[in-house]
Amino acid sequence: MGWILLAIAIALELSGTISMKLSASFTKLVPSVLMFVCYAASFTLINFALGYLQVSVVYAVWSGVGIVMITLAGYFIFHERLPVSSILWIGVILVGVIGLKVSSGGGD
Repeated sequence: MGWILLAIAIALELSGTISMKLSASFTKLVPSVLMFVCYAASFTLINFALGYLQVSVVYAVWSGVGIVMITLAGYFIFHERLPVSSILWIGVILVGVIGLKVSSGGGD
């Protein structure tokens, strides 16, 4: 259950960050409101996930996967540049997240 809550929290954090970009520094109402709603829901679900998983694993996975996902969103949605070196560092982040999951024994 903790991993499901964490996955949804990551998706909401990604949505909140995309909304932040779309809000154009709070000049657009709907994306601005969505940003706050998504971040609030994300933090709420992280709080519930902590009832099942270790805080170090939750935060590392949330931030690591969030970094990877928002980098990909920046590339595909906002057409931001993604140099080869960035792709390599994203790979390092993914290896770290996978290593944490494996070494935590599922986080139980």
